[in-house]
Amino acid sequence: MLKDQDRIFTNLYGMHDRTLKGAMARGHWDGTKAILTKGRDWIISEMKASGLRGRGGAGFPTGLKWSFMPKESDGRPAYLVINADESEPGTCKDREIMRHDPHTLIEGALIASFAMNAHACYIYIRGEYIREREALQNAIDEAYGAGLLGKNACKSGYDFDLYLHHGAGAYICGEETALLESLEGKKGMPRMKPPFPAGAGLYGCPTTVNNVESIAVVPTILRRGAQWFAGFGRPNNSGTKLFAISGHVNNPCVVEEEMSIPFKELIEKHCGGIRGGWDNLKAVIPGGSSVPCVRGENMRDAIMDFDALKEKGSSLGTAAVILMDQSTDIIKAIWRLSKFYKHESCGQCTPCREGTGWMMRVMERLVQGNAGVEEIDMLLSVTKQVEGHTICALGDASAWPIQGLIKNFRDEIEDRIRHKRGAIAAE
Repeated sequence: MLKDQDRIFTNLYGMHDRTLKGAMARGHWDGTKAILTKGRDWIISEMKASGLRGRGGAGFPTGLKWSFMPKESDGRPAYLVINADESEPGTCKDREIMRHDPHTLIEGALIASFAMNAHACYIYIRGEYIREREALQNAIDEAYGAGLLGKNACKSGYDFDLYLHHGAGAYICGEETALLESLEGKKGMPRMKPPFPAGAGLYGCPTTVNNVESIAVVPTILRRGAQWFAGFGRPNNSGTKLFAISGHVNNPCVVEEEMSIPFKELIEKHCGGIRGGWDNLKAVIPGGSSVPCVRGENMRDAIMDFDALKEKGSSLGTAAVILMDQSTDIIKAIWRLSKFYKHESCGQCTPCREGTGWMMRVMERLVQGNAGVEEIDMLLSVTKQVEGHTICALGDASAWPIQGLIKNFRDEIEDRIRHKRGAIAAE
């Protein structure tokens, strides 16, 4: 279990002062200038050595991503864009950072931007996050007032500006290239890749897009050393991580824990166990609504990291853990997610535009038991036609929950269809 002295987010629950003064008292903004004077190459090599993988869902190594940015400018400016468009159902970890510990993010933005030679950074915040935006903007204003941002930031000789951009509540703008389109004032629709953002991103300039948590942990990693951070979790899955646990637990919470914590320990220690005991656990979605669900009994021995959950046929994603007990209508729950993805598709790719609606309508009939048993396989084959055939990952996100349902709860779908048929025959 993570010790208190090893926590990066020291005000996750808003119990302390979130102002600059409070943040500094807890050790943030400590020696920031000294970190910058060590230079870009040192920062990037430390980030690589720390083993930090992106905390936005895909888990791409952060230091490696930064190293893709051009070393020498060809005249175009470089940008860092922070993705705070946290819209995945079940995910609510970044909002805690922004409203209670915003200075971790602001200091991280300065250091990360410096490492990539970006003099400007944009934070794209979700449209529904009103209070979070206010807290973050206040913190940014404080940092400017104290000379930590702006001209000669932290007296380092580096000029740096940080802008907060409020989205309009579209899930698709959480996809990095759709986010860039939206930032440019256009409709949030994903771009074809290549070119990748590191070559041509915001305004056609070299850009890196990172998740809030990925950036907010940077200053502490550099202060305490890459080896300290790499000491948590298993190899290739290192560091501390915010877990957002919701659903049928006695105490839903957002908690910072070390990577690779056993699932059972996470739930027992922080959530007071499963509602109705472990035998009442039916299914778990371990990483936000777009990853496949896992049967409850298969999750008991699970390790919460990228590699272990892949072996379970799912993914760590953003570590938004949704637990469902035996009272859950799992077919209806997955239908509700398919309805969400249909609503949020941007409509650019035919498989996603047509497929999400088609899958939702079949799911609707499965909920009522009004489909034929043969339609289960047909639905599965349609998910395969959507998955991997779209510009962005929304097609995959709409297909995976249904694939997880069919793989793990096919017997329940078939029982409902038979029960309905039997009821009709009895009439």
